[in-house]
Amino acid sequence: MDSAVPSVGIIMGSQSDWPTMKLAADMLDEMGVSYEKRIVSAHRTPQRLYDYATTAKTRGLQVIIAGAGGAAHLPGMAAAMTPLPVLGVPVKSRALNGLDSLYSIAQMPGGVPVGTLAIGDAGAKNAGIMAASIIALQDEGVAAKLDAFRAQQTASVAEEPVD
Repeated sequence: MDSAVPSVGIIMGSQSDWPTMKLAADMLDEMGVSYEKRIVSAHRTPQRLYDYATTAKTRGLQVIIAGAGGAAHLPGMAAAMTPLPVLGVPVKSRALNGLDSLYSIAQMPGGVPVGTLAIGDAGAKNAGIMAASIIALQDEGVAAKLDAFRAQQTASVAEEPVD
């Protein structure tokens, strides 16, 4: 959901990260949370990253979801340059199945937090839900959609296994 003033920024290191990060966008769509999406490489476009992160709050963003694979510096570098909460999604990599990305995102020094999610699709989906949860603290409409989502999820689980 793109709008004039998005609440969440979804950034990723490359186009190849989009199939994973789209799951975060899908969850935000479901919760009615506006977002923007950008390719911002920590290594190949450092000035773009700097400009994005340092202006995020003044542009109205409230949360950043940053997905990255491999060395995965994007979430940490974004967190170092903005006071906003940054949710890091380790994108599954070819070399080490995303474990390298997880370690890179999770190993932030004290004082520069990144909320690190699971590797890959589950992490991206959960990042969208977590961002919506943060937005829901100030937005009753999003809170209601989040409550309905959780109730539906609970109702979808059978009490007994089916033979």
